[in-house]
Amino acid sequence: MSILLLGGSPQLPSSSSRLLLHIGDQLALQGHSYAKLHVRDLPARALLLADYDDAAIARAVRAVADADAIVIATPIYKASYTGLLKAFLDLLPQDGLAGKLVLPLATGGGHAHTLALDYALRPVLHALGAKQVFTSIYANAQQLDWHEERGLSLDAPIAERVQAGIEELSSGLFVLQGRRPSAPSDISVPVRSLQDQPYAPHYQAA
Repeated sequence: MSILLLGGSPQLPSSSSRLLLHIGDQLALQGHSYAKLHVRDLPARALLLADYDDAAIARAVRAVADADAIVIATPIYKASYTGLLKAFLDLLPQDGLAGKLVLPLATGGGHAHTLALDYALRPVLHALGAKQVFTSIYANAQQLDWHEERGLSLDAPIAERVQAGIEELSSGLFVLQGRRPSAPSDISVPVRSLQDQPYAPHYQAA
């Protein structure tokens, strides 16, 4: 089963993209494969004009169609997800997420926008036909710490929520596949730095 990590931040690296990759790495340790798509890497004119004839746009839409699950990440701007992410979601057909499992996550500067995902993004995901939208994960700036050598660290409350979301999504994928979930791996997540390639403008498998 395949997972698409869909990043809606206009900046890379960013807190939301780092959290997105962290979750992708954890899912990989549980036996799942993933690909990455950062909307900001798509050609801006083709994205805004919904140019389906553009090769990059066509590949991106196909990447969503081919995935069994989507982990979608966005910073919160003005109590909502980014306009960049909205522009991409608008490209998807009416049933563009049909049959798919979706884990939404967001980052913001404080607790004020904790419910933004549920009020702004979740209805859109359901409207696109998602089979199941798991509990949203929101992390504020104080809960995420990036260190050049150690990579991303989460404080205890958000780490617990992230792990719960990972387990839910992983179990859901195993159910779709007709397999029982495997035992959690004790392999540590590799350290990432800004010089690594989690933000490359193409959709490489893990």
